[in-house]
Amino acid sequence: MQLASLPSVDRLLRAPQVQACVARHGHALVADEIRALLSEYRKARAVPPEPRIVEELLSRIEAASRPGLRTVFNLTGTVLHTNLGRALLPEDAAEAAKRASTQACTLEFDLGEGRRGDRDAHVEALVCRITGAEAATVVNNNAAAVLLALNTVGRGREVVVSRGELVEIGGSFRIPEIVESAGCRLREVGTTNRTHLKDYENAIGGETAALLKVHASNYAVVGFVAAPDEAELVALAHARGLPYVTDLGSGSLVDLAKWGLPHEPTPMESLARGADLVTFSGDKLLGGPQAGIIAGRKTLVDRVRRNPLKRALRLDKARLAALESVLRLYLDPDRLAERLPTLRFLTRPSGEIRSAALRVLPTVQQYVGTEAKAEIQETMSQVGSGSLPVDRLPSVAIRITTAASVEALAARLRALPVPVIGRIHDGALWLDLRCLEDEAAFMANLQ
Repeated sequence: MQLASLPSVDRLLRAPQVQACVARHGHALVADEIRALLSEYRKARAVPPEPRIVEELLSRIEAASRPGLRTVFNLTGTVLHTNLGRALLPEDAAEAAKRASTQACTLEFDLGEGRRGDRDAHVEALVCRITGAEAATVVNNNAAAVLLALNTVGRGREVVVSRGELVEIGGSFRIPEIVESAGCRLREVGTTNRTHLKDYENAIGGETAALLKVHASNYAVVGFVAAPDEAELVALAHARGLPYVTDLGSGSLVDLAKWGLPHEPTPMESLARGADLVTFSGDKLLGGPQAGIIAGRKTLVDRVRRNPLKRALRLDKARLAALESVLRLYLDPDRLAERLPTLRFLTRPSGEIRSAALRVLPTVQQYVGTEAKAEIQETMSQVGSGSLPVDRLPSVAIRITTAASVEALAARLRALPVPVIGRIHDGALWLDLRCLEDEAAFMANLQ
C-alpha cells in the first residue's frame, strides 16, 4: 500500500469507534495517539488497511489510559507481598481514607479549641492505649521512623548495635546506611552469631548516644547463637544514662500465638521491659496503611516531634485516617481476626482453602486448555515482608503444568483484565488460594 493512502488525523477522528474513545478519554490524548501511530507507519513505509489502523489505535489508546497502579489477584502464597502492596485495608479503613481525601477534614484543626491542632492527635491516644506507651508519633514508613528516632537521640554521636542485627531490608536498604543517614556513627559489637552483654558494656563511652536493638524479622540465625535479654540491655542503657531504642520492624499489636501462629515480638513487650523508643511498621502485621510508628517515653517522643525532619517524613491525611480506623479494630480483639484482612488471611484454615480450590479448579482447567493440566496440591504459604521469615502456613494451591512454556502461561495470566499473579516453582505454575476471597470475580476474570 502507498503512503498516500494513509488516512488523515481528522478522518480517523471522525470514525465512530474513535469518537467513542474521544468521549471517554478526551480529544488531546486520542489525537496524540493517532499522530504517533501514523508517524510509525510512515517510518516503516507500510500502511495496513484502515480497519486495522483503527483497531491498533483503539488498542494503543486503551493501553495509554490504563492506570499503572492496578489491582491484581495475589495468588503467590505470600500474604504481605511487598511488591503487591503488603497489607490490604479493611473496607472501613479504605472508606475513611476516601472521606479524608475527598472532603475537608480536621487534619490539623482542633474543633474544641477552634484553632490549629496536631495531626498526631488522631492516632496517638490509640497507639498509647494499645501499647502502653506514654506518647507516640507517626511517619511515612518504619525506615523513616528508625532514621528520625536515631537522628533525634544520637546525631553526631555513636549508636551501639550488635553485628548480628545489621540487617538489610527491602530495596537494599541496610541498617548501617540508615544509621549513617541519621547522622550517627555506627559502633558494632559482638559477632554475627553471638553478642554478649559485656560487648555492649565495653563499647559504651563518652561518645555513645544510645543502644539500638534491631529485631531480625526477615531472617533467622540458629545454632550456636547468643544475645542478651532485652531487659538486661534496658537496665544497662539506663544505668549509663542512655536511651534504649528497639526497631521491631513488623509491628504486631497482638500475640499471634492466640491464633496458633508463631509468636512475634510486640511493642507492648518491649515497652514493658523499659524500652525508651520502639519503632514498627503500619502495613505489615499491624494490617494497616504504609506508616512508621514511634512509641515510647514522652520526653523523647516530644523531641522527635520537634525534629525538623518530622515534617519531611510526616504521614498524609488519607493514611492517617486509614491508620486510625485500623487501630480502632484492636479495641475489639474478639472480632479482630474476622475484620482485619491480614489476620484473616494468616489464620485461614487449609480446609477452607481446599474447598475454594475445588470450586475454582474447573474454571482454571478450562482457561488453560487441554495443553495444560491443573490439579489441587498442598503447599506452604508465607507471611512475607520480612515477618516470621522461617515460618510457613499450610495452604492449598492449584498447580498447573504444561508441555509448552510455563513462563508464557504466567505471562498470559498477568495479561488478564485483572492480572493473576502466581509463582513458578519446580517447573510448574502455582496459584496459592490463601488470599483469594472473591472467587466469583476470579472465575469471571478467566472467562
